[in-house]
Amino acid sequence: MKTNKTFRILMNIVVIILLTAVDQYLKYLAILRLKDQAPYVLIDGILELHYLENRGAAFGMLENKRTLFVFMSVVMLTVIFYVLYKLPGQKKYRIWQVFLCLICAGAAGNMIDRIRYDYVVDYIYFKIIDFPVFNLADILITIGTVLFFIVVLFFVKEEELQFLRLNIRKEK
Repeated sequence: MKTNKTFRILMNIVVIILLTAVDQYLKYLAILRLKDQAPYVLIDGILELHYLENRGAAFGMLENKRTLFVFMSVVMLTVIFYVLYKLPGQKKYRIWQVFLCLICAGAAGNMIDRIRYDYVVDYIYFKIIDFPVFNLADILITIGTVLFFIVVLFFVKEEELQFLRLNIRKEK
């Protein structure tokens, strides 16, 4: 049983590292090919690759709060790793692993940018709806979070969350 748990944890770490590496590679390409260039049109009037240095959070909120964002990322990553560690090995919890790995990889990717550059590299722009420019890490966080909350809110019974309880013994 311990070997199975160790294997699951290692696989989660591998998935997180791979997704984070893809995110960082795409951001590297954005810096290399899009910075100081006109947007690259993928679908005219709909989708463009557009370089942006985002110094805030979602939609540019809380601009220049790097320390806060790095701290929040570390806390979020710690909580996610705790949940992944405590997650039972039953098949019904595998989907949790997927969602948590998506969130973790996205948070790690954006945190790396904040530490390296003091901003997050964004490059995907839906021109048709004038949606704020975003990146793969944002997509991973959004998809993982939305699907995780749907599963937890609508498909999980309270007793299935008992594995998250802290086992703190009371002294007599």
